[in-house]
Amino acid sequence: MSSKQAIVIGAGFAGLSAATFLAKAGFSVTILEKNQQAGGRARQLVENGFKFDMGPSWYWMPDVFERYFKQFGKQTSDFYSLIRLDPSYTVVFGKDDELDIPADYNLFRNVFESLEKGSATKLDKFLDEAAYKYKVGINNLVYKPARSLWEFMSVKLLIDMVKMDIFMSFQSHINKYFQHSKIRQLLEFPILFLGALAKNTPALYSLMNYADIKLGTWYPVGGMKAVVNAMTKLARNSGVEFSFDDEVMGFEFESNRVTHVKTRKESHRVDVVVAGADYHHVETQILPKKFRSYSEKYWKTRLLAPSSLLFYLGFNRKLPMLKHHVLFFDEPFGPHAESIYETKVWPEKPLFYVNVPSKTDKDVAPNGCENMVVLIPVASGIEDNEIIREKYFNLVFDRFERHFGEDLRPFIIYKKSYAHKEFISDYNSFKGNAYGLANTLRQTAILKPSIKSKKVKNLYYTGQLTVPGPGVPPSLISGEVVANEVVKDLSI
Repeated sequence: MSSKQAIVIGAGFAGLSAATFLAKAGFSVTILEKNQQAGGRARQLVENGFKFDMGPSWYWMPDVFERYFKQFGKQTSDFYSLIRLDPSYTVVFGKDDELDIPADYNLFRNVFESLEKGSATKLDKFLDEAAYKYKVGINNLVYKPARSLWEFMSVKLLIDMVKMDIFMSFQSHINKYFQHSKIRQLLEFPILFLGALAKNTPALYSLMNYADIKLGTWYPVGGMKAVVNAMTKLARNSGVEFSFDDEVMGFEFESNRVTHVKTRKESHRVDVVVAGADYHHVETQILPKKFRSYSEKYWKTRLLAPSSLLFYLGFNRKLPMLKHHVLFFDEPFGPHAESIYETKVWPEKPLFYVNVPSKTDKDVAPNGCENMVVLIPVASGIEDNEIIREKYFNLVFDRFERHFGEDLRPFIIYKKSYAHKEFISDYNSFKGNAYGLANTLRQTAILKPSIKSKKVKNLYYTGQLTVPGPGVPPSLISGEVVANEVVKDLSI
């Protein structure tokens, strides 16, 4: 075992991934986590017999998870069971206007054809292109550390990048194929929830449509916490040590290297630091000004992906009118997206997402009950208070009542809200963001904050504010990428 000591700050997906790869490479690794459990935004809330995934709830891109565990001689089935959801999700377009999205591709084609004649054949071509983007993007782009433009300077890769439509907007790409508004909304929704306006997002991200439609929507039994538990177990088995409820307060330096990481509990000698905590927080609150890579002006000009207003709700009855994943698109799409990315205000008529995992997993709610998470994507950095939260809670349940003809509020026996204030207090999140940086062309690859500090020789970053970007699979990849760079730089 090497004597080189690595400290990883944060036990989210990226931190867990980075720590386990570093341990595999021979480092002595300790993860410092400010909260009392691993998972970061994927922590679990347990109250009154209800279990809630506090953050991510969509299990897409299963191949990325399999690849991760395979590198340690394991597979996902060694740790948790997966169920492919069918329907993948349901979309509510209005009263008596719902659309179940089938897992079977031929049935999915029939849905498109019923909406727009000829669209099934167009969908085949659209997804062929998306499959190419997924294959090249995952294999040749997202695993690049993006520390230099030279990483992308091969003729083949440049040709591939052009073929992946990185200079065309996502909106224009979809409009080239489809005219029906419902089809466009179905294909654009991953961008609203994870990225930016479709008109500002590269068409490269149609790879997400391939992940959705062809690779499927899955549920890990036990929720996303099952994945966190699996990664935590793998990390411990690899020799990683954990220190929970242990917030990092500062660094000690010799010249331009971190020598010690100081927490509320103790001081840790260190050879290398990987910060999986919020990048902006580490830069502006932990690093002295002379060691910061980016100015406050730089951070103010970054376009953030959404924050979220979430409600964790327990019901004392079953809810037969809802499926596992439900998207409420019963209001216009454009104004809500603009409120997030352009005007940056609370939306007047928001779209929202409902997750009812007790539809699939009997162990996440008491017998005869349902658990529900409601998520409204909202702009980062806007005012957040209890009056606003209650307004949107009632807005959501008024819409339920309008759609289902029944007021569900009287059946709620547990309720907790979560938004900007908690994202900041729990994760030191920049402006209370939930997802990191928006996936715009100007915030892609080398144009994201670097995984390596420009001022501190042994300080690296991982997670949603650096490459490859927001989302659970990219976070797993981010941890691997940064670990490989540490190993290369330190020549262990």
